[in-house]
Amino acid sequence: MPFENDITPSLRVLREGGLILYPTDTVWGIGCDATNETAVQDIFTLKQRDEAKSMVILLADIRDLMQYIAHPHPDLANILEGFDRPTTVIYDGALGLAPNVVHKDGSVAIRIVQDEFCRHLIKRLRKPLVSTSANLSGQPAPATFAAIDPLIKDGVNYVVQYRQDDTEVKPPSRIIRLHNNGSMDVIRE
Repeated sequence: MPFENDITPSLRVLREGGLILYPTDTVWGIGCDATNETAVQDIFTLKQRDEAKSMVILLADIRDLMQYIAHPHPDLANILEGFDRPTTVIYDGALGLAPNVVHKDGSVAIRIVQDEFCRHLIKRLRKPLVSTSANLSGQPAPATFAAIDPLIKDGVNYVVQYRQDDTEVKPPSRIIRLHNNGSMDVIRE
């Protein structure tokens, strides 16, 4: 795999409570172990971001959701498999995550990633991964690695080499809120 040289150092940093800068199925992200409260706090500090704002959690498989949400919709797998592009879903009843990634109303934003690098990383970490755009709060999300602010690059413990030369601009994910009755509200198209 073209990214294997990045997996081992990324795992080491994540397991030690550090931050990585990495490509996702949408934009470049700053990531950490989503169960590590101190690491999550480090992302808020690096981004100079208000702690009341939520961050997205990445998982590799739909079945992993059952560990992190209290009341999954019975047809959740079919709902998620019906999405035609990267979609972050806000769920009620977050479980097992660092308290500072859970919104004050108890909800959490989770995306099942399709990106091969992210899937391998998350599966080998065996924990959910925080993903927040690689920008300082208030600045636009960088479209490519080259556009990432040096403060962000210098503020993480490991910068993934894989896909740094990629110039394809990918939009941020769609965001929806899934209610327990199966209805959805689109937050960001």
